[in-house]
Amino acid sequence: MYKLLLSWRYLRTRYIALASIISVTLGVATLIIVNAVMAGFSIEMHKRLNDMMSDIMFQATGLNGFPDPEAHIAEIKRVLGDDLEGATATVTVPAMLSFQFRGQWVPTHVTLIGIDEETYASVSDFRKFLLNEQNRKKLNFNLHESGYDSRLGQAGWPYRRIQESAQQTYDEERQRIENIQRQKEREQQTGPAETGPAELGASDIPVDNVAAGIPLDSGVGGPTDPSMADPSLSNPTGETATVMFDGTKDQFTGLIAGYTVASMRRRNKDGEVLDSYLFRPGDNVKLTFPTAGDSPTAANVYFTVTDLYESGMSEYDSTLVFVPLSELQRARGMVHDGVEYATAIQIKLRDGANLEECCERLRERFPADRFAYRIQTWKEMQGPLLAAVKMETTILNILLFLIIAVAGFGILATFFMIVVEKTKDIGVLKSLGAPSSGVMSIFLTYGLALGAVGSGVGMVLGLLFVAYINPIANALEVVTGQEVFDPTIYYFDTIPAIVNPVTVVWVVLGTMFIAVLASVLPALRAARLHPVEALRYE
Repeated sequence: MYKLLLSWRYLRTRYIALASIISVTLGVATLIIVNAVMAGFSIEMHKRLNDMMSDIMFQATGLNGFPDPEAHIAEIKRVLGDDLEGATATVTVPAMLSFQFRGQWVPTHVTLIGIDEETYASVSDFRKFLLNEQNRKKLNFNLHESGYDSRLGQAGWPYRRIQESAQQTYDEERQRIENIQRQKEREQQTGPAETGPAELGASDIPVDNVAAGIPLDSGVGGPTDPSMADPSLSNPTGETATVMFDGTKDQFTGLIAGYTVASMRRRNKDGEVLDSYLFRPGDNVKLTFPTAGDSPTAANVYFTVTDLYESGMSEYDSTLVFVPLSELQRARGMVHDGVEYATAIQIKLRDGANLEECCERLRERFPADRFAYRIQTWKEMQGPLLAAVKMETTILNILLFLIIAVAGFGILATFFMIVVEKTKDIGVLKSLGAPSSGVMSIFLTYGLALGAVGSGVGMVLGLLFVAYINPIANALEVVTGQEVFDPTIYYFDTIPAIVNPVTVVWVVLGTMFIAVLASVLPALRAARLHPVEALRYE
């Protein structure tokens, strides 16, 4: 009993130990906060990666793909059995996306993916990232009248009709001016012809849309009728289009682009985050991609942007573009004698299925020495990124644990001072019959108490900080005048933080162990003191 009483007395009266308690408290709180934020970022990143990708990717090694994907899907179902939740064929090919901005064609590199509207939802949560509410319910590549994200402003058919009408008016005016100029040139060569007064007075009209008072676009734009200007561009087979195309009523094959492909995020002079759109739903774009076969050529096909998606992962939002699978197969020549080709099959497993074990079963069925297929889990495909995040978390934990180690050295120094100061008291205890183990347990209990108090207070402070991390970040921004969490970099609205109870328990127990370990040497010294020498020393 005397051991606990003395430990409690030392804890209450030795204010020098308060510095050690504060060090332990700060170390524990910092570890809990950092681990919660890193876990939040990691889980959010894993979730977004897996939402955009299926669990297992079954890919051909070349761009020509493999024949009869439905037969492959049937075999995959046989191999995986009840572990399979869904599978869909896709075509993935590098492409060049070109759009008109301020009258200039702007090309950019993208990864073009052909997907099936009916089955793609069974392997991916892609729909929830779309900006149109109707597409979030059921994916399709049709342009909608409404339902687009308010950030886009005017989009869809209302925007397209305005753009197309303005462009058609401009084209008609330009054609009329060119006709007048050609007539004037003929008059100069053959002499004046009989013309109406209106035509004679219009010869000085400049061939310029600004002078004519007709806006070519309203900041974004695209060709209104490319099929009529050059039918071969919208028809990769080279056949001339004979059907009149009215851009105010008709659209090309739909296309869904990444948010970062279609926009640029910036700050205005007031520091407000704004998005400037290069194109938006309703605009036409041109895709250039290689055809399939032994001698691939470049296919140029026009598409109408029908929606945008925003996953928050820059790797996807800045590169991926989706179009209907059947249209991409036709444009690339991936249908031969009624047999379709695909470059990949995306596989979704049921909840609880062993991802690695299912992938290994598929590799055994399609061995690499017999089939030119690459079978990978989504974690393997994102291996370098996930490994980098894991390594960063590990290094941060090691560095932050050094803070607690410093606190441990503070406890060690404090206890040595107490042993020197309490030499007489230790001699009296021993002369009264206290064993060496009893004296040693006093200091060990004291160290345990310091660790328990410091880690307990640190745990409470850390959990409170995590619970209110976003309001605290906002307050720091007001005080410092600088943004703590930059949405132009992270593409998150709030700081993600997730507390793992196991991590909290390990941090608290590890801190208490360090505190007890730091008190071992002073306790041994106190236990080895001879009572006569201790009293003589005093």
